[in-house]
Amino acid sequence: MPMRTDHFQAYKQKILDLADLEEATLKSETFLFEADPVKPLEIYYAPFEYVNPDAKVVIAGITPGLYQMRQSFEAIRDLANAPEEEALRSVKQRGSFSGPIRKNLVTMLDDLDLHRHLGIETTLDLFGPANHLVQNTAVLPYPVFYKGKNYNGASPDLLKTDLFRSYIDGMFADEMALLKDALILPMGINVRRAVETLVDRDVIDPARVVSGFPHPSGGNGHRHRIFAENREAMRAHIAEHFKRHPI
Repeated sequence: MPMRTDHFQAYKQKILDLADLEEATLKSETFLFEADPVKPLEIYYAPFEYVNPDAKVVIAGITPGLYQMRQSFEAIRDLANAPEEEALRSVKQRGSFSGPIRKNLVTMLDDLDLHRHLGIETTLDLFGPANHLVQNTAVLPYPVFYKGKNYNGASPDLLKTDLFRSYIDGMFADEMALLKDALILPMGINVRRAVETLVDRDVIDPARVVSGFPHPSGGNGHRHRIFAENREAMRAHIAEHFKRHPI
């Protein structure tokens, strides 16, 4: 599956032409991709299309938030004259799980010894020199807002919302099928539920999916308890996966 760039080609100049990167500018008609006025839900474009076909691990979230959207636009503006693939790869490296959430994520991944299996010093390197080992992604690849706030996957229900089905069964399913041997780490229960729908359709081998990883957001007050309850099972699952698929 080639990397899809038609949307990026349509929106790149619009990103470069922006006078500022304020919230009202980003969440404007210019970048509105789809909407459900009844819910109310809005999906905006951001350049998160890059797929790393050589990834050994997939870290999957729900959707980029406003902070990540702004980071992605900044990356494109900084690399305005770079080749398309280089610019889009930089977006994933800079914008994925950026902000305070990245520190929480790295702390948990290092505790699971993922870095050791990947042969790197820390999983923080996945957002830097070891970026070639990871595919950072989201079930909903473009930023989604519910009632104007970052969508959290729970309300409205991710799997019961018609607006989302084409993304789960389309772009996300295609991406997971392409990365057929990569370990998949779903961030939180709602991402795991989406991944399980693809397991049920035989798109994803269940042995690839690590269950029990909490969403690393600081707003998730249960993350420490959930991580502790599932820590040993996740460590064993990761170790077994890399026995089957050594780096």
